[in-house]
Amino acid sequence: MRVTVLASGSRGNAALFDDGATCLLVDAGIPLAALRQRIARSGARGPDAVIVTHANGDHHRYAGEVALHFRAPVWVSESSRRMLPLHGAPSVRVFGAREPFRVGTLDVAPLPLPHDAAQVSLRVTGSDGRAAAIATDLGEVPPALEAHLRGCSTVLIESNHDLERLWRGPYSYALKRRVASSQGHLSNEQTAALLRRLDRSVETVVLMHLSETNNLASLALERAAEALADHSARLLAASQDDPCSVASTPPRQLSLF
Repeated sequence: MRVTVLASGSRGNAALFDDGATCLLVDAGIPLAALRQRIARSGARGPDAVIVTHANGDHHRYAGEVALHFRAPVWVSESSRRMLPLHGAPSVRVFGAREPFRVGTLDVAPLPLPHDAAQVSLRVTGSDGRAAAIATDLGEVPPALEAHLRGCSTVLIESNHDLERLWRGPYSYALKRRVASSQGHLSNEQTAALLRRLDRSVETVVLMHLSETNNLASLALERAAEALADHSARLLAASQDDPCSVASTPPRQLSLF
């Protein structure tokens, strides 16, 4: 499974999951021209389908346009479908927030996440058994998430803000409360607490959705590295503007730590 993060942050999100037979775009929050340019820069290929994780504009804004260009169906949860127009999409397919479904050769398992818009984490498994997962836009770690990530070679996980920078920063008090709430976004410390519990099958961790106002990549990476001090996983921070690709290997049967 090759995973390519094309954009990650409040200005737009998009990531590709490709097992060589089917390429799936998770979220389409950046314009089509930028999406195509980043696909070309990363050496990836265009998607066969698009999944929208939730109805926030930085994740769905260009889904219809992107789907039309690539002649790809758009998959959305039942809750998101009621809120999204998805103009231009050649077809729209609905999935249950807890019901696994199949897109080409990829098996997709959703898991609801606590956020102020109905949101899901996605675990994507190719026909060869290679798996990767993405979990962003969640205010706290639900009990089921750890098991949802188990066995994945690549984990894309939100590390949105440094709590001190958030409270000292320029956001309004109401927005600060929203971001820090159980329906908001994960802090570096919350993410680190989850990373300490990762099983040994995880080979690459990509920190996602870093706030350009309330975080620094160096801070997020430092907290995550401390949490993974006894783990061999490679650690990366996704960028808002620069794509990055990682390849996962078949999951191995290893003991938990």
